[in-house]
Amino acid sequence: MKILGIDASGMVASVAIVEDDIVVGEYSTNFKKTHSQTLLPMLEELKKMIALDLDTIDAIAVAAGPGSFTGLRIGSATAKGLGLALDKPIISVSTIEAMAYNLWGSADNVCPIMDARRGQTYTGLYHFTDTEMECIVEPCAVDITEIIEKINATGGSVTFLGDGVPVFQEAIADKCKVPYHFAPAHMNRQRAASLCARAEAYYLAGKVQTAAEHRPEYLRLSQAERERMEAQKSGQA
Repeated sequence: MKILGIDASGMVASVAIVEDDIVVGEYSTNFKKTHSQTLLPMLEELKKMIALDLDTIDAIAVAAGPGSFTGLRIGSATAKGLGLALDKPIISVSTIEAMAYNLWGSADNVCPIMDARRGQTYTGLYHFTDTEMECIVEPCAVDITEIIEKINATGGSVTFLGDGVPVFQEAIADKCKVPYHFAPAHMNRQRAASLCARAEAYYLAGKVQTAAEHRPEYLRLSQAERERMEAQKSGQA
């Protein structure tokens, strides 16, 4: 089985090919360039380096959200375009779930936190057994205090990862009542290889879409949509 993974959900742009449980190639950057500038050139470079024929892939995995609205649209548009051109299925995986998969086998609970602005985080909470990743808190957009309260209620230690760590580190230190850790550099951001690995289980379970069916999962309204609704409410008052 050969899966192409695409993650443009945050600052990181990442593409990977995983074949039969082996990461054949992965290309990730975390730099201030728009993913519309980087994603396809990265994929093209990866193709050259590993002599990849895209017709040989079985499916395209994409980080479906939550995350940056612009990044999600770019990632989804790229996956949909490739899926339509190659007639390949799309495997939509939650960004939060794929990030948690970076820490497969961790004895701690795993809590990805992405900065969602306005004091909120895109987050979730996971636990690993010997064979499975179990979801304790489904992906959501909440105040950092709310997810920490749920972490405290488990009574178990936790490892945080994601671009929300530096944003919410002070709140974690102040409010987290259980032992906590922060994932190291090679595990603390989105990775397309982790996305592919998680997507394989989805593929085997038949959880795939056509390219036409795929849509990003934003979890909340965009800033423009919120501002429009607030303006409408003000006009009605």
